[in-house]
Amino acid sequence: MFEDNEAMKAAASVARLGEDLARLSVSELEARIEALGQEITRVERELDARGGVRAAADALFRK
Repeated sequence: MFEDNEAMKAAASVARLGEDLARLSVSELEARIEALGQEITRVERELDARGGVRAAADALFRK
C-alpha cells in the first residue's frame, strides 16, 4: 500500500492533465510517463479487485 501512495504522489506531482508539454524537458517527460504508467497499473488492480467482488455477488444472488 505504501508503494501505491508513492505512485499516486509521483503522478500528482509530475503530471497535470492538459498541461502544455512543450515546456517540459525530456527527463521530465520520461518521469511523467513512468508515474502515469504506475498510476494506470494501480487503477487496473483496483478494477480487477472490484470485478472479483462483483462476480461473487452476482453468483450469490443468481442462485
